[in-house]
Amino acid sequence: MGERVNKGVWVEIHSILLAAGERAGTLPEDTQRLPLEMRVKGFLTAEAGLGDEVEVETVTGRRLRGRLAVVNPAYNHSFGAPLSQLSAIGGEVRALLRKAGA
Repeated sequence: MGERVNKGVWVEIHSILLAAGERAGTLPEDTQRLPLEMRVKGFLTAEAGLGDEVEVETVTGRRLRGRLAVVNPAYNHSFGAPLSQLSAIGGEVRALLRKAGA
């Protein structure tokens, strides 16, 4: 038996909303071949183990079900690497504004 996670712990759940082949026929073929997945973070509503079917309550109060995937998930998104084309724009815009007297 794996580690148990207490009620009220911040977790991430995972669920397949639509299997591959159940998706709308208007989607591109490469998208239709993949399942529509949901990943949601929330507070566990009852003690459970990793991989168990669980319910979470999100910060907005929604209650959703899925497989317990991650305990104390981190926010690890980013905006990607900086674009070199945009790096100089701020200085150029400030120079134009100074020149225009703004």
